[in-house]
Amino acid sequence: MKKIFFTLFYIHCFSFFSAQMSDTLKISRKEAETIFLANNLDLIAQKLEISQAEARALQAKYWPNPKLSISEVNLWRTYDIEEQPALIGNWGKNSQISAEIEQVIQTAGKRRKNIELQKIEVEGEKYELQEVLRELKKTLRNSITEIQYNQEQQKMYQGQIASIEKLTKSYNNQLTLGNISKAEYIRLKAQEIEFKKKLVSLKQEIEEQQAELKSLLMIPSSSYLVISDSFAMPEKQLSEIELTQWLEKAKENRPDILISKNKEKHAAKSLEIQNAMKTPDVAVSIGYDRGGNIMKDFIGLGVSVDLPIFDRNKGNIQEARLEIEKSKNETRKNLLKSENEIVSVFRNYIRTQQVSEEIDDTYESTLDGLLVSHEKNFRLRNISMLEYMDFLDTYIGNKMIILDTKKELNQYYENLQYVVGQDL
Repeated sequence: MKKIFFTLFYIHCFSFFSAQMSDTLKISRKEAETIFLANNLDLIAQKLEISQAEARALQAKYWPNPKLSISEVNLWRTYDIEEQPALIGNWGKNSQISAEIEQVIQTAGKRRKNIELQKIEVEGEKYELQEVLRELKKTLRNSITEIQYNQEQQKMYQGQIASIEKLTKSYNNQLTLGNISKAEYIRLKAQEIEFKKKLVSLKQEIEEQQAELKSLLMIPSSSYLVISDSFAMPEKQLSEIELTQWLEKAKENRPDILISKNKEKHAAKSLEIQNAMKTPDVAVSIGYDRGGNIMKDFIGLGVSVDLPIFDRNKGNIQEARLEIEKSKNETRKNLLKSENEIVSVFRNYIRTQQVSEEIDDTYESTLDGLLVSHEKNFRLRNISMLEYMDFLDTYIGNKMIILDTKKELNQYYENLQYVVGQDL
C-alpha cells in the first residue's frame, strides 16, 4: 500500500513540475510580430542610438562657453608702490589683479554646418533602425515558418506512429498464435521505430528553433511556443509585371540603399566643414588690469586669430573628398546588388509557385483518404505488407513534397519582401 501511495505521489509531483517547466503558449504570426516589435532588445538598443544622435544634434546648437581667466594676483603685501583704494574691506590697497573674458566666434558657418551634419546623423540612425528591423523581421518570419513546417511534420509522424503501433500490437498477437512469420512482424516494428526516431529528430530541431524565436520575442525559456496559424501557401499571387515596380521601390525603401545615400550626404557635409576649417576662428576678449599699468584701472579689448600659414587643412579636405567617392561607389554597389537579389528571389519564387499549382486543393485530402483505405485493407489482409509499405513511403514522400513547397514559397515570399525593402 505504501509503495502504491509513493508511486502515485511521485507521478503527481512529476506532472506538476513538468507543467511548471513547460508552459505552452499559442500565438499567431501576427501576435508574434506584435510581441517582437514591443520587446526585442536589439530594436530597443537601436532606438536608443537614435535618441543619442538627437542629443548630439541638440548639443551642436550651443555656442562655446566664454572663458574667464584671473591672473597677476599677488597674495603678499608689496611696499614702495603707490597706494590704491581698497577693493574688499581693507584688502587691495597694495595688490595687483588682472581679469579677462574671452569668447570664441566660429567663422565660415562652422556651427551651422555642424548642426546640419548632426541632423544627417540622426537620419542615418533612423535608417539603421530600419535595417535592423528588416534583418530581424526576416529572421523572425523564417523562424516561424520553420516551426510551422516542423509542427506539421510532427503531426504527420505522430499520426503514423499511433496507427502503426496498433498494427504492430495486432501483428504481435498474430505472431504469438503462429498466424504470421516473424519477418513480417520485424518489418512492421522496424518501420515504427524509424518513425519514432524521425519524431525525436524533429523535436530536437524544434527545440533549436524555439530557442531562436524566444530570444527574438524575449519570452522565458520555460515557455513552449506553438504557432496557431495553419501552414498555408502565401495568398498573394505574384507576376512578372510587378518586377519593374519592385526594382524602383527598392531604390526608395531599402534601408541599406538609404544608409548609403545618407553617407553620401554626410560626406558632402563633412567636406563643407573641412573647407570651413581653413578659415580660423576669432577670439574676442575684454580685459581688466588693476595696478599693473600706468593707469590704476585699465580696461582693454582684444582680438586673437590663428594665422593659417602652415596648416591649411589640406589633408583633411582631401580625405573628405575621397570619402564622397567611396560612399558613391557604395551606393552604386547596393543598387546593383538590390536589382540582382530581387530578380533572383522572384525567379525562385515563380519556379516554386509553378510546382505548387500542380497540387490541387483536393490532392492532400485524397492522399489522406487513400492512406486510411490502405491501412484498412492491410489490416484485413486484402493487400500485402509490401504493397502497404510501398504506399506508406509514397504517402510520406508526397506529404513532404507538399510541406516543402509551402515552406519554400513562404521563405521566398519573405525573402522577396526583404530584398524589396517593404511588405508587399
